[in-house]
Amino acid sequence: MTAPPFPAHHLALSVHNVSKSFSGRHVLRDVTFGVRVGAIHGLVGGNGSGKSTLIKCLAGVQPADAGDGTITVGSATRPAAAVDPSWSRAQGLRFVHQNPAVFPTLDVAENLAIGEPLPVKLGRVSRPELHTRARKLLNHFGIDVSTTATAGDLRLADQTMIAIARALQDHVTGRAPVSAVILDEPTAALPEEEVSVLLEAVRRVAASGIAVVYVSHRLDEILSLCTDLTVLRNGHHVSTTSTTGLTEQRLIADIVGRPLDEAFPKSPGRIKPGPVVASVRGLRAKGVRDVDLDIRSGEILGIAGLLGSGRSELLQALFGHNPPVAGTITIDDRPVRIATPRHAMNLGIAYIPEHRDSEAAFPDRTVAQNISAVSLGQISTMGRLSARRERSTARESFSRYQIRADDEHTLMSSLSGGNQQKAILARWMRRQPRLLLLDEPTQGIDVGARTDAYTLIRRAVTDGAAAVLVSSDFEELADMSDRVLVLDRGRITAEVSGNDLNRHRLTELVLTTKEISA
Repeated sequence: MTAPPFPAHHLALSVHNVSKSFSGRHVLRDVTFGVRVGAIHGLVGGNGSGKSTLIKCLAGVQPADAGDGTITVGSATRPAAAVDPSWSRAQGLRFVHQNPAVFPTLDVAENLAIGEPLPVKLGRVSRPELHTRARKLLNHFGIDVSTTATAGDLRLADQTMIAIARALQDHVTGRAPVSAVILDEPTAALPEEEVSVLLEAVRRVAASGIAVVYVSHRLDEILSLCTDLTVLRNGHHVSTTSTTGLTEQRLIADIVGRPLDEAFPKSPGRIKPGPVVASVRGLRAKGVRDVDLDIRSGEILGIAGLLGSGRSELLQALFGHNPPVAGTITIDDRPVRIATPRHAMNLGIAYIPEHRDSEAAFPDRTVAQNISAVSLGQISTMGRLSARRERSTARESFSRYQIRADDEHTLMSSLSGGNQQKAILARWMRRQPRLLLLDEPTQGIDVGARTDAYTLIRRAVTDGAAAVLVSSDFEELADMSDRVLVLDRGRITAEVSGNDLNRHRLTELVLTTKEISA
């Protein structure tokens, strides 16, 4: 693909020959592309492609390497190595990150006032004026929430839109024009029914004349939302093009450098599920009510539901993080009590939590230490850890699980999100679990790493394990699962399998169930 002919005077933002390296390792190399005024410009690439580093260079929080690289915003150009946060903001660049920076205990008006001049009367903040100003801003972007609502009680989509509105209010009030807003994975944590709400807000922002740089791993969003698109791979610029006529298959090939014939690998011949590995009857726990289910060897059981449906709480109950208060659990025909994660691990249960950074990874430890974290007994002799065996285990895992790291001493925090997730999967796969509990295992990772993760999961199931897969991506659920249970308010309300198992049917069941239960 070639870059479209964007005249310089039509560009809101351009980067030219921007490079960045860490300890001699290039993470950006001579990246050049432009973003048109009022366009929604997608920025895509695999984990480790350089997207996050480029955003930090644009924000000035991580200066680019010295050289001939430049960053231009409107008519202002500065050497990329000299860009700092004050210059970036003064030129009209704004940034909204994956986890919206809202203060959950403050109301909407107070959140929108953060960092802004406060309306003061007689030496005190005028709350009526504060709320009037907030309402005008919300109306401008078509955000339908009360200014008195507590931010932490809002949907994630509304919280993200509030963060966007706050970032752009200088432009709305006329205090300072905004040239471009960079949205970094704004829908990564959103349930499917909230995504369209946010995307419509993004379109309104672009329609107001502000360029939008939209970073996402969700390729269907990119192709439906964006007018233009830039692909990075391993720190290099691969292409900048219009999205008109661009297919998802071609885009995937550009992102990973090879065609992916099958994004969701199936087991050979869809093997017939074997005996029941886990049986649950009348299970009650926090967020879970009277759940009955069976999970068989060689089967992937999907769980669909809205945020708050009990989907994560169910997995936590099966792993001892959310101890059941009633009901029975049977593992391999044996009644068991799972009161702690240690109990679950001893029964051959593995758990990949939703929040990788805070619940699974040890960022300040090496990759080798992360991989061996739940298998210390396998690399110890008479109670003493063998560092040599730990390193050897890590190197073997790098090869078997396609983990990209400089070496086994690399800190976990320096790996891309996709490689961190593969390291966490490797951690559990080495224990040869009987039951895999997977909560959003591919959230926020690129298409190549996602396919690798699917392959690892499918391999474990083919070898006889059972898996329970929770995902907000209904296409993922439909393509990876043998059958799917729909949860609403802690209860199973439907089961889907066979020809009925598709994204549209799951969406219908989840949303309809919510309406019936309301």
